Amino acid sequence: MQRYPNFKSSIASRLFGTFASKEFPSSIQRIINQTYTSMMKVDLMEFEEASSYKSLNALFTRRFKTRRLFNICEKTLISPCDSFVSAFGSITNNLALQIKGFSYDVRSLLGDYIAKSAKDRLENGAFVNFYLSPRDYHRYHAPIDMRIVKAVHIPGKLYPVNLTWLKKIEGLFVENERVVLECYTKENKLFYMVFVGALNVGKMTFTFDATIKTNAKASLQQCYLYDNLVISKGDELGHFEMGSTIVMLFEKDSINLELEGITHVKFGQPIGGIKNGAHADCITQTNEQGDDASIH
Repeated sequence: MQRYPNFKSSIASRLFGTFASKEFPSSIQRIINQTYTSMMKVDLMEFEEASSYKSLNALFTRRFKTRRLFNICEKTLISPCDSFVSAFGSITNNLALQIKGFSYDVRSLLGDYIAKSAKDRLENGAFVNFYLSPRDYHRYHAPIDMRIVKAVHIPGKLYPVNLTWLKKIEGLFVENERVVLECYTKENKLFYMVFVGALNVGKMTFTFDATIKTNAKASLQQCYLYDNLVISKGDELGHFEMGSTIVMLFEKDSINLELEGITHVKFGQPIGGIKNGAHADCITQTNEQGDDASIH
C-alpha cells in the first residue's frame, strides 16, 4: 500500500476548520461565501443565498429552504445524500471496489468492534460508495426505515477522497478516520453505513448521539451501543463539515441496487429496493419533514 507519511492531513483539517468556523464581519463573509460558491460551482437553488450564511461552515452545512420530496415506500432504498457514485457492485473475497483498479478490505474498513459473524454476512453482498464533493449538500439522511444498534469511531488519516486520491492510495477508506453504523432494516437485514473523513472535513456529526467526536486526536477505536434506536426513512442522521464519502455495505441477498448508468444522485432519489419487495409499484412521496404529498 502506498502511503504518504508526511501529509499532515489532521493538522491541515483542524486549521481549515478553525477558519471555516470563524464568523467574519458581514462584508468580508459575503465575499468569502460568494468566492467559494463561484469557485466550487455550488448550486443554491434549494437553499438560501450565499450571503445569508454567517460562516463557511454554516454554508457547508446548509439546510433546504423548501422541503425535498422522496419516495416513502418501505421497500424502496433512497440515496442518503447528494453525491457522485464513485463505485458500486458486489463484495467478493472480502473486497469492494474503491474505484476502477483499486479496492478496499471490507473487514478492515469496519474495524475491531464489528463481530466476525456480522462481517461474514457481507460476503457476496452489495456495496456503493457516495462521494460528496465540496459543492454538494453536506447533510446525510436515513436511506430506509432502520434500526441502529452500534456506532464505531475509528481514528485515522484525513487524506482527500476525491477521484485523484482514490487512484493514488489502495484502500484509502481504510486509512482514513471514519464512523461505522451497524444497522438493520425492518426485515432484519444487516447493512452498514460508513462515514469517511477527509481533508478539511474536521468533523462528522450525528443527530442521534452528540457524544461521537471526530478529529479529536483520539488513538483508540470507540464503540457506542444503542437500544431500540429507530430512525425513519429520510430523517437526518448528521452532516460533514465539507465534502467526504459515505460507503454502504449490504448483506448477501438483501438488496437490489439500481444504479446502472447513474453517476450522480440526490438525497431522496430511489437507488434500489429490498429483495422480494414491491418497491417499484410504490410511488407515494412525502417530504423529509413529514408533510404528505402523496401520489397513488
